[in-house]
Amino acid sequence: MLDRILSDARSRADDLMGCGPMYRKASSSLPPVQPFSGALRGSGLSIVAEVKRRSPSRGVLAAGLDAVAQALIYEDAGADAVSVLTEPLHFDGSLDDLGEVRDAVSIPVLRKDFLLVPAQVWEARAFGADAVLLIVAILGREQLELMLDAAADAGVDALVEVHDEKEAEIALEVGARLVGVNSRDLTTFATDLAVAERIADAVVQPGVTTVAESGIHTREDAMRMSEAGYDAVLVGEALVIASDPADTLTRLVDRS
Repeated sequence: MLDRILSDARSRADDLMGCGPMYRKASSSLPPVQPFSGALRGSGLSIVAEVKRRSPSRGVLAAGLDAVAQALIYEDAGADAVSVLTEPLHFDGSLDDLGEVRDAVSIPVLRKDFLLVPAQVWEARAFGADAVLLIVAILGREQLELMLDAAADAGVDALVEVHDEKEAEIALEVGARLVGVNSRDLTTFATDLAVAERIADAVVQPGVTTVAESGIHTREDAMRMSEAGYDAVLVGEALVIASDPADTLTRLVDRS
């Protein structure tokens, strides 16, 4: 499954070759980005609430989900930021979702996708992203450094995703200061919150904002991540399948 996802991601990246200057120019007239990392450093556990219609591991989660309506529910319920899946073939996302959500909400917005080349960072900025997801496992050290440079140039935050201690070491060595630990193994799609608890020792340190990703469905799950030292949790599936996503979000961090 990961091979298919990455093959499709490479095709999209190839289609963007040479488009960086166009997106850079388009970005020049946009308002300043909102500080994504800064939004997650408030008191208590912050929530990045995700707009997602489908996942490779679970199939269709919320067919026909209105990205803007869902994002507004999240904002009204107290989410600190919104994550928007833009991958079209395996998650049913789109860049239009990203742009429309950015226009609708006042909180920071993350573009979540399998980004491979700097032009995609500028593409994300042109569609209104305040932050982009960069996955160490698919980029490697050298390409990660190039993508981090592009993010800095574009003025967007980079959420650098890791799944094990070696990837965490790479992320910190290249200067990542916003690190996400994905408890889902991208090769098997198995999820275990113990992964995030174990890797917390490597990433929870002064000057680093940390996000626990995947597998958070209940308040107990969220509190496990808070007790491990994470600044925020990224929650998608539990919210998009909920009959009352606002209530679900509120209960995750007991904001009632």
